[in-house]
Amino acid sequence: MKFLDEAKIFVKSGDGGPGCVSFRREKYVEFGGPDGGDGGRGGDVTVTAVDNLNTLIDFRYQQHFKAKRGQHGMGANRSGKGGASITIKVPVGTQILADDKETLLADLTHAGQTITLCRGGDGGPGNARFKSSTNQAPRKAGSGWPGEERWVWLRLKLIADIGLVGLPNAGKSTFLATVTRARPRIADYPFTTLHPNLGVATVDDQEVILADIPGLIEGAHEGAGLGTRFLGHVERCAVLLHLVDGTETDGVAVADAYRTVRSELAAYGGGLAETPELVALTKADALTDDIIAERKAALEAACGQAVGVLSSAAGRGVTEALRALLPAVLARRAAARAAMAEADPADLEEDGPAGWTP
Repeated sequence: MKFLDEAKIFVKSGDGGPGCVSFRREKYVEFGGPDGGDGGRGGDVTVTAVDNLNTLIDFRYQQHFKAKRGQHGMGANRSGKGGASITIKVPVGTQILADDKETLLADLTHAGQTITLCRGGDGGPGNARFKSSTNQAPRKAGSGWPGEERWVWLRLKLIADIGLVGLPNAGKSTFLATVTRARPRIADYPFTTLHPNLGVATVDDQEVILADIPGLIEGAHEGAGLGTRFLGHVERCAVLLHLVDGTETDGVAVADAYRTVRSELAAYGGGLAETPELVALTKADALTDDIIAERKAALEAACGQAVGVLSSAAGRGVTEALRALLPAVLARRAAARAAMAEADPADLEEDGPAGWTP
């Protein structure tokens, strides 16, 4: 299945049905009068987040979503049937942006969260609504209110606990394949990973989700390589695992590799520069102990923290790295549960925040 994390769609709610102009005419009924019913209300367009989706590929084949219009009012004070609403299903972590691609309309971060994107138009009143003592036979009815319509952007940001970052060929995909059952593409040339991959690892009876994104190179924030478009998938991570290739030419190259990725994270923004990170020197199975000590010292001087040493191919240091990452993941989950417990019930309504309108 092709990975697609951005799509533009057109949504339109249903128009309200027109009211009816009708008069009661029955044999042996002394008093008739207007009895035109109201038109039906148009259907709404809602968006809901579901668990069993992880890409926006469905929106490549359908970009227009229109709810049904309300039916006409009828005689004998019969109101028209309301138009059928439609529900658009998107993956958890989808953001809905306005046509300008900057205004955030909604951020669906948990399964079942629903937002009404366009509300259907009200039905027009029938002529029975216009009767009065001075106008006992009105011959007018409302035409119904039009529905709302708009173009919106859907942008998917994957929900993961740990994000893997680094230069191309730093060993991110190999690490993901070692600790999870994911099977990303692995080869000995740069940019083997062309789209994000997710995997679930078990650490001390705790399940954590890891996200592997394509490698960054110098100038990625300006579009070099694959750019920074995939960095949005690690924005929500509790902690980053920054992998640095230990087979670089020397300690200076190792430190430069670390600084390159950090500068790209800072240039991207989105709070990634402030996200906690664990730095690890990879491919230790291809290095001697003296070289590992030299390059680890250079990397620690560059990042200002202790550096782990691991080899995904040999399974060295992998479990220790996951255990070092676990406290940050658990702290984020505890904070999220506390925030949900303190949330106002009015903010947890099915249709989203109270009083919200697009």
